[in-house]
Amino acid sequence: METPTPPTVIRYAGDEMFIATSASGHSVAVDTKSAGKSAPGPLELFISGLGCCTATDVISVLQKKRIHVTSYRVEIHTHRREEHPRRFERIELKHIVRGHDISPEAVARAIELSTDKYCSAIATVRATAEIVTSFEIEKEDAT
Repeated sequence: METPTPPTVIRYAGDEMFIATSASGHSVAVDTKSAGKSAPGPLELFISGLGCCTATDVISVLQKKRIHVTSYRVEIHTHRREEHPRRFERIELKHIVRGHDISPEAVARAIELSTDKYCSAIATVRATAEIVTSFEIEKEDAT
């Protein structure tokens, strides 16, 4: 069994705000008031983490294939149940890759590897949420 990591610690800061300190010691404010919006909410952070997890995999695979990416982003749309618990039912991840001579096959394969093999966050939610991926390639102007 793997050695346990240091704990993530959540501290109440008052007024429905929390400070989350990760196992690596980094802290982020979390706003749980629906009207507050002074910091990201818990599920916003959850989805951001999932997006970063898959983005890390995809960009890593593309770099290993020596594909020159000049810009990359992931746009995420979520659908949640109306009743409690309001879990995610569908998560749509659109990977947008920009560069010169980007191979659609390479991008599709990088996304597939992340979605099906490498991304721990996607693997965690796959049993309860439909994961839908797509991609778009934006050609870089030759200037």
